[in-house]
Amino acid sequence: MITFATDVDKVLKLGHPCRCPKCENSCNYGSGVLGDGDLQRLAEFLEMSEEKVREECLEEIEKFNTKRLRPKIMRKDGKPYGKCIFYDNVNGCKVHPAKPLECKVAMGCKPYGEELIAWFDLKHFFNPNDPESLRQLKVYIEAGGKLIPGAELENFADADTLKKIQEYDDLKDDTDWPEVLGIKDILEKEGKNDERE
Repeated sequence: MITFATDVDKVLKLGHPCRCPKCENSCNYGSGVLGDGDLQRLAEFLEMSEEKVREECLEEIEKFNTKRLRPKIMRKDGKPYGKCIFYDNVNGCKVHPAKPLECKVAMGCKPYGEELIAWFDLKHFFNPNDPESLRQLKVYIEAGGKLIPGAELENFADADTLKKIQEYDDLKDDTDWPEVLGIKDILEKEGKNDERE
């Protein structure tokens, strides 16, 4: 069973290389997200600088209020999906020895494939110390997103914190934003002009 506490080595053993149509199909509609250390391995494999790989081959993706990198996808006709820049229909993954961690754990042909992706998303995107990340996880769960044992909201925040997050109380404060932004005088002048009219 895959849980939030499952370590990466166990997950990698479950996600062995596979070239079946179910596993390679996702390469035609997107790309896997890089884990820690993947950018360096990818740059070394491609014999490029990390900066050049980032600029020419990668794009940002955001989930649970966290941004990470993934290989660019070649979109056509304005569609939000497309083939991974490193995927070739005949030869498969052109960067297989250095492919992103999400690609390594993705197993579309296994009954636990959805759990592997949920594990990846929760371990690499979800930040339990970020109220917005918690809020987005809550919405994800309520919308029917795959949840693995150990990733229940109550494991990351108490009931009071969850209530505040749900009501956006974490975003409400007494900050005088016109003062912070340096426009308080302008707004006050505009208010006095409105009163005269």
